[in-house]
Amino acid sequence: MKIVAAIIVLLLAALAVAWPRDQFVAANSPADWAPTAVNIARGAYLARAGDCVSCHTARGGIAYAGGRALATPFGTVYGPNLTPDRATGIGTWSADDFWGALHNGRARDGRYLYPAFPYPHFTKTNRADSDALYVYLHSLPATHQPNVAHALAFPFNTQLALAGWRLFFFRPGQYAPTASQSASWNRGAYLVGSLGHCSACHSSRNVFGASAAGLRGGSIPVSQWYAPALSEDLQNVAQLLHTGVAPHTAVSGPMAEVVANSLQYLALDDVNAMESYIQTLPPGVPPATPVAPDDTAMAAGRKLYGTHCADCHGSDGHGAVAAYPALAGRQSINAVRIVLAGGFPPGTAGNPRPYGMPPFAHVLSDEEVAQVVTYVRSSWGNRGGAVTPAEVNQARGGVD
Repeated sequence: MKIVAAIIVLLLAALAVAWPRDQFVAANSPADWAPTAVNIARGAYLARAGDCVSCHTARGGIAYAGGRALATPFGTVYGPNLTPDRATGIGTWSADDFWGALHNGRARDGRYLYPAFPYPHFTKTNRADSDALYVYLHSLPATHQPNVAHALAFPFNTQLALAGWRLFFFRPGQYAPTASQSASWNRGAYLVGSLGHCSACHSSRNVFGASAAGLRGGSIPVSQWYAPALSEDLQNVAQLLHTGVAPHTAVSGPMAEVVANSLQYLALDDVNAMESYIQTLPPGVPPATPVAPDDTAMAAGRKLYGTHCADCHGSDGHGAVAAYPALAGRQSINAVRIVLAGGFPPGTAGNPRPYGMPPFAHVLSDEEVAQVVTYVRSSWGNRGGAVTPAEVNQARGGVD
């Protein structure tokens, strides 16, 4: 019994050492959260940078009043009300409370927040930016709209499960500039890693839903979209972020919403800073050895491509500059989701009339989609390999 007790004491001691401790950073001055025009404007800009409105606004609802459903592998969570309503929003929160949510992932009452709210990324946000966001959100009209209860399966709906998740996958900490890099590079790294929370999509996730480091690409859970490594195409990054299109590529799917609601509104200095940082990222995860397509599938895919795709993307896969994205030379082509659901770049100030791609889910069978995607992934220098009808059928289930 003494040995068992000693082991338990050692385990508890190790757990106490490893447990992520909350961090508190005081504001420079109460003036940082004073409701001045300058502070509010700065907070509004930072809210754009964080794309806060997308997750905290129900479809067709009042901005920031919550209710947006966010599907996860563990169930559905709903974005809460961020307006200053005292009963249903954050009207009773202090600037310190708000900092605690961003930095430590805790609600005002101390509860652990679900990491669908990306506090593992927001924790890098500095206190001054947190205070500016707080001021802006408190300047919004108060909307009385009760929060929707999360619909998560047991045990994922418990604080104990969240505590375990945080033990292994969360450590609070602010962004620390890299002295050997330029001010622009550091600004880009800060935006990408904190408010931009880019690795929430552009990195793989483990079975517990924790993001890997490195921005090396990954599939977005549930939606079946693939977010490529940010280092995949290093040309015209700032243009793509700011307008949604570049000479030979365009954003679509979830990224189109990010550009529409967030990135197009950032200052050119900031998108250029993000490009400066992104251009120094390591290569994406090397693809697994692809399954070689058979001649029959390639022949069928070539015919389908000629019928449905070549008019826009070209028989050689090179597309049309500023209109239709190139498909040739794309090392992580993952076209199943976009063939099924279509691809629609956002309308932006820099590209007000974007060209869209129609969905083919109702036109092509699982086998036909597999054939045409296999052809694209295995032609013109692409190394994606074959796709099976079963994989298409799985992806079809995520098309709404």
